[in-house]
Amino acid sequence: MNKTNAMRQLDAAKIPYEVFSYPVDERDLSGTHIADCIGLPYERVFKTIVTKGDKTGYLVFCIPCHKEIDLKKAAAVTGNKKIETVAVKELLPLTGYIRGGCSPIGMKKRFPTYVDESARDHESITVSAGVRGMQLLVGLSDLLRMTSAKVASVTAER
Repeated sequence: MNKTNAMRQLDAAKIPYEVFSYPVDERDLSGTHIADCIGLPYERVFKTIVTKGDKTGYLVFCIPCHKEIDLKKAAAVTGNKKIETVAVKELLPLTGYIRGGCSPIGMKKRFPTYVDESARDHESITVSAGVRGMQLLVGLSDLLRMTSAKVASVTAER
């Protein structure tokens, strides 16, 4: 297995992680599909969303795969009036990752990162390994430390 940048950074920090591989379906890059493939509950499989705030610039959010980001909550938490998701074409040059393989760990530049508060219900969660077809199971405290992330309520209520 080739190591991704996210794995190399975790290795360098001596942070343990587990790799989950799954078959990539180009027609369904959803986190719920990934969760189904790797056999973990949706609440433990987190997707990475890159946004841009009107005051702070780029921001990264990690939320459970079955939920949607609440842009108003995210703006309030980050000191912005408005936040919007970045266009898919901006993702690779900005982060070094493509849609469906964007990890909060190992981006080209470190951006302010927020993990949804529901992650506190779990000792470990998965995030993308930085490529389609691989997820990393990492301890929540280790993920927060690696990304300097803050925990906040940023998902929409259903």
